[in-house]
Amino acid sequence: MAISKENKEFIDSLIDYYISESESYRQIAENFAPEVESIPDTAFGIIIGCVYSGFLQAYQNQQQTPGLEDIREFNQILKDRAPLIKKAILEPIKQ
Repeated sequence: MAISKENKEFIDSLIDYYISESESYRQIAENFAPEVESIPDTAFGIIIGCVYSGFLQAYQNQQQTPGLEDIREFNQILKDRAPLIKKAILEPIKQ
């Protein structure tokens, strides 16, 4: 089973949301200094974890369980969008 079009759109919207809010997640990561060595990497990890949680929640809401193919496809979506997430963390959006 592959990720449905609706779930792909949901994942994309989640990623877009977290990109737009990346400065907030960077600030959360800064609260853990000096315990963490890299604030950008910590913020990235928090964002990826939130997107993953949303992905799993979407399947749970549909009373489904993602299969291995779904997880692989999800990981590829994240890998493809990772540079945008990283850029948003490193170069906060000017308002």
